Formats: sequence, structure tokens, C-alpha cells
Amino acid sequence: MSLRIVFMGTPDFAVPTLSALVGYGHEVVACYTRAPAPAGRGMALKRSPVHEAADRFAIPVFTPSTLRDDEALEVFKSYDADIAVVVAYGMILPKAILDTPRLGCVNLHASLLPRWRGAAPIQRALMAGDAETGVAVMRMEEGLDTGPVAMVERLLITETLTTGEAHDRLATLGADLMARAVAALSRGTLAFQPQSESGIEYARKITNEECRIDWSRSALDVLHHIHGLSPFPGAFTFFDFGKGPERLKILRVKRVVGQGEPGYMLDDAMTIACGSEALQILELQRAGSKPMAASEFLRGVQMPQGKALG
Repeated sequence: MSLRIVFMGTPDFAVPTLSALVGYGHEVVACYTRAPAPAGRGMALKRSPVHEAADRFAIPVFTPSTLRDDEALEVFKSYDADIAVVVAYGMILPKAILDTPRLGCVNLHASLLPRWRGAAPIQRALMAGDAETGVAVMRMEEGLDTGPVAMVERLLITETLTTGEAHDRLATLGADLMARAVAALSRGTLAFQPQSESGIEYARKITNEECRIDWSRSALDVLHHIHGLSPFPGAFTFFDFGKGPERLKILRVKRVVGQGEPGYMLDDAMTIACGSEALQILELQRAGSKPMAASEFLRGVQMPQGKALG
């Protein structure tokens, strides 16, 4: 059964779900997204990925600055939507909006709720060393990611997985999950279960201060920190290439055998001692340069044994 849907989302993560809903024949009557914002060196206004996708599908796009006034509510009501589907929209929905669609508002959240409610669930799951992450379809309430959950898909977190890779896999898994959830909702067969009151964690926004690498931690903890922040905003350290300490992003590492003073180079192949064990850097990014493999990076600079990162 085809439904009338208002879609609300902003980043790349939301685009596969919008595409899936259109592909399954639902009538997406409007897309709500964040307004174009300055980006790039020229600071030209850039439309969100959902805005771009909606234009390709010829779906009307709205970028309201608020949903809390009477005008915004009347516009939303005018679509006579069966359901609102929300994926990383970036704006709180007031109760009047939540109560408008006939079948309510459902959200795709990138965690295994109630763990990692909030703004940065994928990064926080990897940074914490969780064994798995996932996506969940939940009915929206006024609280932050507190609504009952209907369906989940899980993703194993390995030592090689970065947040960027997890993001892309979860976006694809989430699109299929939401399409199945909306189909079940249209048939009246989607059941929601309250979230557990235990195991709640909040995925607060990432701050610049916590991105600096602490090499005194165990190699596994540092690996989780680096991969959880890769590729954005990127875990960083400092290294002196001869003109004073320079910020260096570390994007991918692997655990190796080694021991030494934390932060010091153990060889000429970017093996770094940690509080316990060691890490070999596989991918990194110098300020003003593109990300590159460590082997390529070492063809242009020297980072010899005995030098320290900090």
C-alpha cells in the first residue's frame, strides 16, 4: 500500500532512505531539510544532500528555520501525510508536528537504542570499543531518541572498521530497514516496544579537544579512538618535521607487536609505542594535504625511529 510521506532529513546518511521510499512507490509529497549553508573556500551557499536528491526526484523542498509557529504547522498539515519519516534532520520536532500525520512520525537512528541516543552515535560506538552498532526504527516522542523501537539491524564492529565505513554501511542497512518498516506500518503489522531503562548512553557531539590522541592509552583504546573519528573530524597528534610541531591527522592504524615509550617511533615504518603494545599507522593526513597511505607519505618525508608524536 502506497503512503503519503513527508520526508525530513539533511545529510548523506539520509539519502538512501529517501531513495528507497521513492523506489517502493510511496508518494513523498514534501522534503524538509536544513537551509543551504556556506561551505568551501569560497563560502558559497551549498544545499544539503537531501535537498539535491529531492530535486532529482522533483519533490518540493522546504527549509524552515523553525517548526514551532502556527504558519509552519499549517504548512505541514496541508500535505495531509500518512506518516513523516525522519532521518538525521537536525531540528527538534514539536508535539504539534509529531501529532499531525495519521500514522505518526518514525525516525531512523544510527545506534542500538537505548545505547547512544543523541548527535554522534556511530562515532561514539566505535570510540567506546563497542562490539556492534546498528540502526533502529523508532516512533518519535518529544524526548531525545526516547520513543519505542520497532525494528533494528546490527553491524559488527571490527578493528579495521572506521566510522566512515560504518556510516555508509548503516545508511544502506537503514534504508532497507525503513522501507520494510513503512510497508509493515501501512499493513498495520508494525509493533513498537518501549526502550529499556538500563544501558542508556548519550552520544554527545564530538569536541576538538577530545580528538587529540593520548598515546599513553593501550594500543586497542587508541585504535578505537582513531577509527571512531575517521575520517571526520579526525584524531590528531603533533610531529616536528623540522619547522616546529605540526598537526597530523591519523586515519587508520593496526595493532602490532611492540613496546616502548608512549608516542615514540619504534622503527622507520610508522610503528608507534602506546601505553601497552603498539600501533602501525596505515593512513594519515598532513595539514593542507589529502589523506594518503603511510607508504606513500614516507616517500616524501622522514619519520625516523626515536622521534616522538605528541
